[in-house]
Amino acid sequence: MTDQSDGGILGGLRRLLPSKEKDAGSGELDDYDYNLRPKKKGAVIRVAQSDGHQDELRTVLDLGAEEVWAMVARRGPEEERTDAPMPVRLFTGTRVSGIVGIVPRGLEAPVDTAVARLTDEGRKPRIPAAVTETRHGIRVDLLMGAT
Repeated sequence: MTDQSDGGILGGLRRLLPSKEKDAGSGELDDYDYNLRPKKKGAVIRVAQSDGHQDELRTVLDLGAEEVWAMVARRGPEEERTDAPMPVRLFTGTRVSGIVGIVPRGLEAPVDTAVARLTDEGRKPRIPAAVTETRHGIRVDLLMGAT
């Protein structure tokens, strides 16, 4: 017999399944073609794990910068092997922030490819970003379609 106070078996499953309230980030791999280029201008990836960086994000938001760029360092071979997270920092034109989150799991390849493509084209390896306040806190969206 299951204990009904914690939701029983279903309660246990709910704790294991991803929740929209958690800070897991979002994005769709289907938004990218075979070469990992965005299929549409509106392709966006929401940065994960930004709950712990709300003070840094508040500082960026308070600056009121018209343009915000995400700076994501490419993973080296060792980091790729260990599936290390890809931290995200923001650049406002006058200031580089501390880490504000990470690229969500499974969406590292499109971000890494975008940074490589920008570098190969002789452009600065920065992805346009939007910092927005939601009811769950301040979030960062990588505007992948603008790369």
